[in-house]
Amino acid sequence: MTICFFSAQYLPTVGGVERYTYNLARRLAAAGHKALVVTSALPGLPQRETVPEGIEVFRLPVWQLMQGRFPVLKPGKALKAAAAPVWAQEIDLCIINTRFYILSLYAAYQCDRRGIPHLVVDHSTGHLPMGSALLNAAGSAYEHLAAAFLKRHCRRFFGVSQAVCGWLGHFGIQAEGQLYNAVDPAEVRRLAAAPGAVDWRGRLGLSPGCRLVVSLGRLIPEKGVPELIEAFRRAAPPNAALVVAGDGPLLAKLQQAPVPSVYLVGSVPYAQAMQLLAQSQLYCLPTYYAEGFPTTFLEAAACGCPILTTRTGGSNELLPDESYGIQLDGPAPGPLSQALAGALAREGWRLAAAQKTAARLEALFTWDAVAAQVEQLARTACEQQKKG
Repeated sequence: MTICFFSAQYLPTVGGVERYTYNLARRLAAAGHKALVVTSALPGLPQRETVPEGIEVFRLPVWQLMQGRFPVLKPGKALKAAAAPVWAQEIDLCIINTRFYILSLYAAYQCDRRGIPHLVVDHSTGHLPMGSALLNAAGSAYEHLAAAFLKRHCRRFFGVSQAVCGWLGHFGIQAEGQLYNAVDPAEVRRLAAAPGAVDWRGRLGLSPGCRLVVSLGRLIPEKGVPELIEAFRRAAPPNAALVVAGDGPLLAKLQQAPVPSVYLVGSVPYAQAMQLLAQSQLYCLPTYYAEGFPTTFLEAAACGCPILTTRTGGSNELLPDESYGIQLDGPAPGPLSQALAGALAREGWRLAAAQKTAARLEALFTWDAVAAQVEQLARTACEQQKKG
């Protein structure tokens, strides 16, 4: 079967949706299916290529708005020429990530008019934050218009968590079910313990017994990293360090105001990020944004690193109560500081929480299970197409 993914952002851009698309596509390719990814053009990358995992990638011309966070397709001859090889394929199922990108609207429209089976997988549980009340209102209005357009051209919607499925109801969309965000726990652990793995304490010049708190992800305001740094400063836990791994528009500003025992290490290779999680005593994600199901939660669980987060999409599904992980109602530095200090002080809780969360991960959130679900959806779509 040929399964085509539409994802406005894709590797080498790093993020949850990008890795979701990549992991599903490569597993389907490994299972003998033809996996296509249609995404946005990036400087220096070819318009079309087949990567070593067997995934064929098509890049369409875009304007990169909002510092690359919101690519917009450039209409015209160049778009038609770049997309023509995609639509020349005999596609059995298109999976469109996510609800509000222009590429997603384009994909749903084209699939509808060409009679190609397709579905939308959404990844958020809130409106995209735009930075001001006026822009937030404009963004919300746009999302509702986009959802109305999608409902005209697509009849099947899924979420990467139950929380996402609930949020789709805000747009009058009844989700069919979950195509969960996931990880391959064994692969994550292999990377974390690979020969030549980075000794993060040694790299940062810290003592072997220093306790590590880690933040991992893109440095954008809604991730709550400035609040985490302030909370760590207030807590001042003894023999501990906060390691912030990631790049983004906030990095330069944070570097201008250094805080003792806080290390801004920038973007790091994926394997080294997993090694950092495996060597840390606490993973923190005090996000403002209602994310669908953060991949870093699952990676932290696979690495045996307990989690402290604000309540966000999917967090309850991995952390059903405090014996699995700590969830706060918001990222205010005061409560965050208290929770951080308390988690570091309770070694027994950290060990037990890590074990329980890892077991829940293995039972519910693996790529093998999600890929099998996608294969079944594609087979069903093929059978329905044959019946007419």
